[in-house]
Amino acid sequence: MITLTLLSIIIVFSLYCFNNKNAMKKYLFHPYSIYHNKEHYRFLTHAFIHGDFMHLAFNCLALYGFGMALENHFFPQLFGEKLGKIYYILLFTGGIYAASFTEYFRNKNNPDYSSLGASGAISSILFCYIMVSPLSKIYLLFFPMQGWIAGVLLLGVSYYLIRRKKTSNYTDNISHESHFWGALFGVAFILILKPMMLKHFIAQIVGAF
Repeated sequence: MITLTLLSIIIVFSLYCFNNKNAMKKYLFHPYSIYHNKEHYRFLTHAFIHGDFMHLAFNCLALYGFGMALENHFFPQLFGEKLGKIYYILLFTGGIYAASFTEYFRNKNNPDYSSLGASGAISSILFCYIMVSPLSKIYLLFFPMQGWIAGVLLLGVSYYLIRRKKTSNYTDNISHESHFWGALFGVAFILILKPMMLKHFIAQIVGAF
């Protein structure tokens, strides 16, 4: 089970780094070190460590819920059992890189910037799930809503907060860019592999009215 394997690695590696700050510092996403020290492994390893238990728990729950549905139900139906697993791995890993590139280019000469967590990859999985099942119920801040509505809200909020950071003194410890670009990667990924999914996505939403 790919999802369970990913969850195991994330949990074990995160717990290890909780108790070993040197390891966390070595493996987190640090564009300056990637660019100047050629530590390219950081593009991948940062997704398997988290800042605290709440961050870890939230991402693991999201990965379990949406990842299991894609891996065991939707991808086998769309691509077949073997190819579905390959595409699922590509979706997760591709989401990591897609969510990181903008921050890499923006901060490659900034030694003070760093980030960590699987949010970009999980955004890719979540939005891929929304594309294949837009009417599925998703809880956003404990409020149930159809997946496509949650997706629009999440993208809108992420974009707003990205713009707010750039145009004001507002700051937080959340990489909204990772959420935004990871989400767009998840949408693009499924539409490139199965262009018919766009028609399917629209038909489901229109049919619900």
